[in-house]
Formats: sequence, C-alpha cells, structure tokens
Amino acid sequence: MMLEPLLIAELTLMGACAGFMAGLLGIGGGMIMVPFMSFILTTKGFPVDYIFKMAVATSLSTICFTSLSSVWAHHKRGAVMWHAVKLLAPGILVGSMLGAQLAVAMSGKALSIFFALFVAFSATQMFLDRKPQATRVLPKAWGMFGMGNVIGALSSLVGAGGAFVTVPFMTWCNVKIHQAVATSAALGFPIAFAGTLGYIWAGQNMPDMPSGAFGYLYVPGLVVISLTSICTAPLGARTAHRMDIRPLKKMFAVVLYILAAYFLFR
Repeated sequence: MMLEPLLIAELTLMGACAGFMAGLLGIGGGMIMVPFMSFILTTKGFPVDYIFKMAVATSLSTICFTSLSSVWAHHKRGAVMWHAVKLLAPGILVGSMLGAQLAVAMSGKALSIFFALFVAFSATQMFLDRKPQATRVLPKAWGMFGMGNVIGALSSLVGAGGAFVTVPFMTWCNVKIHQAVATSAALGFPIAFAGTLGYIWAGQNMPDMPSGAFGYLYVPGLVVISLTSICTAPLGARTAHRMDIRPLKKMFAVVLYILAAYFLFR
C-alpha cells in the first residue's frame, strides 16, 4: 500500500527517536513509540478499540530490529551479561506470549491506564535511586526464570522492551547501570519476538481491521520505524557509555514520567 508523505515523515522521526533512546537507556524504544503510534493511528481514523493494541504490537515488532542493533554496540564494549540473558530469556518467552493474550482480552482504555500507572511506578523506583544491600546478587536459575515471566508479561502488556523492569531489578541486585542497560537491550529481542507473535495470532479474523494490518500488527509502521531506528540505536549506545551513572538513571526516570502523564491526562 502507498503511504502518505506526512505519515512516512512521522514514522521516520519516531523511529529515529526510538532507536536513539533504545541505545541510550536500553528501553527498546517501546515506551516512546506506543504513545506516538497511538496518536498517529488515531488521526488516521483507526477503530478506537484497536488503536492501543495495534500501537503495542507494532512497537514490539520494531524492537526485534532495534534491540539487535543496540545490543551489538553494547556487546562490542563488553557490557552485556550473557549469562543473565540465558537465564532470563526462557521465562521471558513464556511470559511474553501470555501477556499478549491478556492484553488483547482487555479493553483499550483499561490497557492504556495500566500502561500509565506502571510506567509511573517504574520511573519512581529509578528516580529514588535506592541503594541495594551490599550482599544482594542476582537470583539462581529458577528465580531468574520466574522474573523472566514477570518481565515478559508486563512488556507485552505495554509494548516495551522490558527495561522498565529489568534495569531496576538488575541494579537492585548490584549490577552496574551500564551493564544493566546493555543486558536489557539483549533481552529486548525475545520479549519483542514472542509478544509480536502473540498479537498477530490474537488479531486474526478480527472484524473491520484497517488496511496494512496483520493481526494487530501495523506492517507499514514496522517497516519505516525499523529502517530508521536501527541506524540511530548505535549512536544512543555510544552516548550511554560516555555518561555518568546518576544522570543516566535520572534521564530514564524523567522520560517515563512524561509518558505516564500523557496517558493519564489524555
């Protein structure tokens, strides 16, 4: 299908911003994309109850590509904790699939409110910068599997790469912020892949689906945003490694507060 030039420009700008934020904060870009994708789909006259779910599904699908670009930049700096990725990923796959089915069963309004409240909670945890106990470490295999379930389910509900849970969780376990961000970026792919499949499956045979939709996935959005975001994600990752720890955490929290406020007062 042919896209309007204005729509291409909007999706390109959103992809550039999302990719940079993914590399900078390890958030997969989803927390940025869902609000703006919702706005774009609203202006295009998409069915009201499909808008937020399509925004979440499209956000997750682009994270598949953004996370790969971002994690490569972090990996070259030796910041990714691959042993933690291996322990969390199986639980994340299960949780992401289940979370997508739960999201589809909820109304668009309820899902939007849940998004805002959880984002605000995550921002507060990061902004307070509470210090973990010196003896606190990452849990063993079953504990990591269970945490992966939680991260995957919540990420599918709000269309994000999981950093809003993963980064606070890992820093609380005495993982350095740069390693937490890098590891979160690596976990973005299994979260996004499983969640996207869940939304595609759940959106099959739904009535009045707009042109360009594959299940709940808006394919034109996926293509344009991904092509742009994979170019800016490495730039964000390089910027992250030049910053001090405290400003990075404060920036992460401020971004989340802004997005939560948008959905609550919309």
